[in-house]
Order: sequence, then structure tokens, then C-alpha cells
Amino acid sequence: MHPQITSILLSEFHHTTGPMVKYQVPREVITKAHFDTIHNYIIPKPEFQGRLMTVNALGYKIVGCPVSIGDTKYQRNALMFNLCFVFEQDVDTINHEPVVKKLASYLTQIEVKRSTNHNSKFVFGQSFQLESGFLSAERSQGLIPQFMEKVLHLLNKYGRCSIPVGESITVHLKVTVNISEPPPVLDHDVPILIRDRVRPHHEWDLTTQQVLPYIDGFNPTCRIAVEADVEINLVKSCLQNLLHYNIIKIIPVFQYSNMYTVTSDIKKLYSDLQEQCVLSVAIKGHTLPRLRDIMTLYTSMTHGVTVKDLCCRYNPHGLKIDEKKLIQFGVVKNLIRVLRKYPIVVPSNSEPDPRLRSLYTLFDGLHCLDEICCKVGIGQSELEERIENDPNVKDGHKTEWILCTSEEGKFLLGTHSSTIFTILMYVTQENHDQYLWNEDK
Repeated sequence: MHPQITSILLSEFHHTTGPMVKYQVPREVITKAHFDTIHNYIIPKPEFQGRLMTVNALGYKIVGCPVSIGDTKYQRNALMFNLCFVFEQDVDTINHEPVVKKLASYLTQIEVKRSTNHNSKFVFGQSFQLESGFLSAERSQGLIPQFMEKVLHLLNKYGRCSIPVGESITVHLKVTVNISEPPPVLDHDVPILIRDRVRPHHEWDLTTQQVLPYIDGFNPTCRIAVEADVEINLVKSCLQNLLHYNIIKIIPVFQYSNMYTVTSDIKKLYSDLQEQCVLSVAIKGHTLPRLRDIMTLYTSMTHGVTVKDLCCRYNPHGLKIDEKKLIQFGVVKNLIRVLRKYPIVVPSNSEPDPRLRSLYTLFDGLHCLDEICCKVGIGQSELEERIENDPNVKDGHKTEWILCTSEEGKFLLGTHSSTIFTILMYVTQENHDQYLWNEDK
């Protein structure tokens, strides 16, 4: 939602009384007494004409672009005016600044434009002859407040407006909205559609048409590129575009060796997501599972328990639950989060495994197993087996160093055993969301 404009005021330099508020909608937001204390910044010296100016005063933020039009037809040979937007003092006005400058340009154009003939023009449905200018002509003075009211109402309600002024000029204004750049899509990222309805297939660009059929919530980006026969950088750009418009969401690769843990949003399963969850995780062609069984599976997810362990313990198929869809739904709805494994090289006197020596640069605690597997083109089980046999590398399946993601975005170094967990060091590290554990031998 864009910030709301509190008021729009038009001030000008009167040839006898000096700077004054000529019109203001709504009235008396900025009183005459208050205006007199800041008028030097609203109608400034010539050096500041045509420049955006923001005045923080009187509990408001006033954004304007003062204009001076020189012509011998005006008193003192110039028309000096400033149409300002008034906001609350704590409002971010950066998106409105181009609008203020563009509106000043429009008013200048309307004022200096002369009619090519003496036929009447229609402004807001009224006949008006634009022979002498919109701002200075006596006949137009009643139309200016109407114009300002329309601008205020339409920009606050819709963030844009198109207002005809005469037969040949229409004022088009639009408040831009800042949209953050989506994060880059990585090779091991898995896209999943989060909208039930997307635009018809033929309306997408050719790359998106080729990629969409392979977005199923299980294929990583690198596999989609191969299956769709599209260069991977084009696939990443396509997915980033879909991410920008909230058509897809990025989730981790599904592996039976993955570990998950519940988040604080698990309570939503009993309040808002009951029916949707039961329908989503059910095995196709079977009767619907019980919500109690779904909750049991979710709450059993914790550090040290893989999806394979969960399946062996509870047999989800016997409960009419598809474990892949269960994990997928939980991650998309933020009911659970994955505990990633980040291998790290620990110095020792042991001889390194020659098969892993070339990967040591990736074993720095910053690259997860999913990413490494995609980079080197091997399966996760094979990589974990190699890590298990190399005494210099530690990961989540070994007894020493374990590196897992954290929900809080902090960096923890600690020890873990079957009965005791001791925090050794707590360090806040910006943009790093990992835990580093040490498990006693």
C-alpha cells in the first residue's frame, strides 16, 4: 500500500503580498500562520527553481518542485508557483517525488500552451478558452481546486490518475511501488506452484511455456533445465520472474535422508489448514487420512530423525498419507523446516579420501549437501558415504561436527550427546542462518 497524501496545496508569489497559499485541499491543513514560517522554502530563490525540495516542518513533510515561468504578460514578468504534496512527517515519500516533479511539468505545459484557435476547450466538462493559460487565467480559477481534489482522491485510492485538461492534454500520474528483487535461483532449488490458477499456457513467453510443465515441487532447477531442454541460466531467469510475481515458491529437494523440525506455525494445522492439509497429503484414490495421524507425523520430526526413519516407524501409506506430499505441504505452509547438512573440513593428521580432495573447497560450512550434489553431479547417498569414510570431513551423519539451518538466523557452536546439549558459543552473524554443533565422541 502506497503512503497517503494528507493534502495538496498550490502556492504562488503574489505581486503585492508575496508568497501565499492560493488553494489547498482539504483546507487549512497548513494554516496561513504556519505557511508564513516556511514560505521561503516553498517559493524559494531562483537557484532552486525546477528542483525537488522536501521540507520537514510543522509535523509534516512537504514535497514540492517550485517553478518560475517568465513572460511579460505576468506581473513582475514571471509566474512563480509550487504545487506541493503534504504528508505525515514519518512517511517515506520517495515514490511520490517523481509524481510531484511530473505534475509541475504538466502545469507548466498547460500554463504556457496557447490555443491554436479561439474555439472553447472543455475542462472537467466546462467550456474554457485556453488562450491565456490554465493557472493564471481568471476563468480557470474555479477549476484548479477541482483538479487538485481529483489528483488527491485518485492517487490515494488507486495510486494513479488520468485527468483530461482541455482537448489536447491529459495528466497521467502514477505512484510507483518498490518491489524487492527476488533472490537468485540456485541449481538445487526446487520450485513449486503456489497459485491454483495461472494465466493460459499460450500467454507466457516461450521459455516459461517450456519450463512450466516440469514444475512439480520435486524437480530441482538443474533437472528442469535438462527435461525442458532449456539452457539453465534461462531457466533460472524464468523461475526468478515467476518468483517475483508470487506464482512459485522455492523449497528444498526432497530426500528420504532429510531431517525436518516443526515451526511455531504448526498450530495453524488445527485452526486454518485442517481441510486443505487433509486433501493435500492424501494418497490418490484412497480415503482421506485422519488429522490426528498427520499431526503425529509432523510433531515426530526433529533433529536426528530422517524421513526414512519416520516411514519405518509409522508407515504413512498405512495411514493413507503420501509422505512426499506431507513434507511438501508442510514446507510450503511453513509448518516444518528442513535441517540442512553442511560438510566442513576439520584439520587432522589422517590421510584424506582422494575422491573427496577436489571437493574440500566446498566443505567450508557454507555449502549444503544438496548444492554440492548438484555441482558435482553425484547422488546424496554416495556423497554421504564418501564423507563417512573420510576422517577429515564431518557432517550430519557423523558424531563430531554437524551444521544445520536455524529458524532464528543465528550462528551457534555447541556440543551434543544423547543426553546432554551444551551451548559453547553464541555469535550473531548477519545473513547467516546456520547452527554449528559438536557431538561428544
